[in-house]
Amino acid sequence: MKYICKYTPVELLAGFDIKAELLNPTAENHELSSQHIHSNVCSFSHSLVRERLKNCSDPIIITSCCDSIERTGDVLKNLGQEVYVLNLPHHCDCCAKLLYQKELLKLIDSLSKTLNKSFDLKKFYNAFDSCPEDMTGQYVAVMGARVGSDLLSLIKSESPLPIRNNTCIGNRSVAKPPESSDLEELMTWYSDALLSQIPCSRMCDISKRRDLTEDPNLCGIIYNTVNFCDFYTLEYSKLKSALKIPILKIETDYTMLATEQIRTRLGAFYETLGVEPKQNKTKAAPTHTYYAGIDSGSTSTNAVIIDGKKNIVSFATVSTGVKVAESARKALDEALQKAGLEMKHISKIVATGYGRERISIKTRDVTEITCHAKAAYFLNPSVRTIIDIGGQDSKVIRLDENGNVIDFVMNDKCAAGTGRFIEMMAQSLQLSLEEMSTYGLKWNEDIAISSMCSVFAQSEVVSLIASDKKLEDIVHGINSSIASKVIALAKRGKLEREFMMTGGVARNIGIVRALEEKLDAAIIVPSEPDICGALGAALIASES
Repeated sequence: MKYICKYTPVELLAGFDIKAELLNPTAENHELSSQHIHSNVCSFSHSLVRERLKNCSDPIIITSCCDSIERTGDVLKNLGQEVYVLNLPHHCDCCAKLLYQKELLKLIDSLSKTLNKSFDLKKFYNAFDSCPEDMTGQYVAVMGARVGSDLLSLIKSESPLPIRNNTCIGNRSVAKPPESSDLEELMTWYSDALLSQIPCSRMCDISKRRDLTEDPNLCGIIYNTVNFCDFYTLEYSKLKSALKIPILKIETDYTMLATEQIRTRLGAFYETLGVEPKQNKTKAAPTHTYYAGIDSGSTSTNAVIIDGKKNIVSFATVSTGVKVAESARKALDEALQKAGLEMKHISKIVATGYGRERISIKTRDVTEITCHAKAAYFLNPSVRTIIDIGGQDSKVIRLDENGNVIDFVMNDKCAAGTGRFIEMMAQSLQLSLEEMSTYGLKWNEDIAISSMCSVFAQSEVVSLIASDKKLEDIVHGINSSIASKVIALAKRGKLEREFMMTGGVARNIGIVRALEEKLDAAIIVPSEPDICGALGAALIASES
C-alpha cells in the first residue's frame, strides 16, 4: 500500500502484513494529469495523479491534509482506484485525538473486512522503529513542503554537508507504544503519538516547529515550496526575517524541468556557507602564475586570463552553441592566443555558468553568482547590489562590506526580462541588438508593456506596431517593462547602494537608464560587463 503523509498510521498497516511505501513521485510534466485535475491544484497532486495513472496496482491511503489532496482522492476514486481516506484533524487537543482515534478504528475495521483477517497486535508493536539519532556536526536542513525524491537527491549530491529532511514528509517520528491489549486504549495512544509529531504547517498550532530551527548545528536551510501550496509561504517569510543563518527558497512544480537553474541556486547557497564544496578536481600543472576563468552561459561562453597580480591579460567571447565543452576550449584558446600563452602556462582554471560541470579542462567549478560577486567587488569594492541579466535568467546579488554574498534572488523559468527576451523583441521590431540599445533613449510617448510573459509581450508589441506607434516609444516601453521585472525581483531581497550591472544586457544603455530611473540611483557598468563571470572565476582560481 502507498501513502503520502507522515500522519499515516504505517505501523497499523503492518498489523495486517501490509508494507507501506511512501509515494513521492517527480513528474516529467503535468500534461496527463491536467486531463483529470484542474491546473491550479497543487503540483504534488498533479504528480500523484500522473503516477497513479501510470502505475495504479497498489491501493493508496491518504489523509485529508488539504483541499487539493481531498480533491485528488476524489479524482483517484472516480478513476476506479482503491483509495482509503483518513480525516485528519487540524488540532492536537483531546477532541482531535479522539476523532483521529475513531478514524484509526474505522480503518482497522475496513481492512479487516477487505482482507478477511484480524489485526495483529504483535506485528503492530514490532513495526515501530526507535527514534532516529540526532545528527552530529554541522548540517543543512530542507524545510517546508514535501520535496520530490529527485530534487532531494540533487540537494544531497551537491551539498558539502549532511542534509536533514525536515519537510512535511521527512521528519516522521513516533515512539514505541506502551503494552496494552485494549485496542481502543492503544489507538487512543497511537492517535496522540501521530498528532503530537512536529506539526506540518496545515495544523492550527505550529509553535512546536520552532524545534526545527533551534539546533546549534544547523548552519543553513533550504526552504522548499510547491506551486499552489499556500501553507508554507508565511513560515518562510517569518524564518527569513527572524533567523541569522543562510536560507534559500526553492519553489517547484514537482518536475525537474528547471534542474540546471536549481543546481545553480544550490551551488551558490552552499558557497555562502563557507564550506569547501564537493569538487571533481583535475590535475593542474602549476608551471606559471597565470589563471583562467571560463563562464559557460546559455548564449555565449567567455574566457578571461589574469596574471599572478590579478591583472587581466586577455579575454575572449564565443557563441556557446550545442557543444559546451568545445565552446569552452575555443574561448580559452582564443584568450591564450591573444595573450601569447599556451595551455601549460595556466596554473588553474575555474569554470562557472550553466555549462560549468561539462567543462573537463577545469580545476574546479563555482556558481556564476559567486563569480559575479567576486568580479564586481574586485572592480569596485563599494558595490553592495549586483544586477546580472544573462541570456536566460536574471539575478540580483547582495554583498557585505567584504564582498561576500549574503543574499541572492533569481528569476523563475520565465524568460521575461532576460537577454533572450530582448532578442525576441528585437526580431519583432526588425532591429539589431545594437539598435535596441539606443532606440529607446529618444522616446516621446510613455507606452506601457503590460504583460510580463515573453509570448504575450511579443504579441503586445506586434499590436503596437500595427497601431503605428513609433519604434522609439515601443523600445522605451520594452525597456521599462524589463526594468520593472528586475526591480520586482530585486525587492524580494534588500536593495542597498552602490549598484553594479553585469552580464551582456548591461551593454543596453536604454535598459540601464530605465533601471536607474526606477532605482533613483546611478548604476556602475564595467567596461566589459559580459566577462564579469569569467573574471570572477579567474580571480577565484588565483586565490584557491
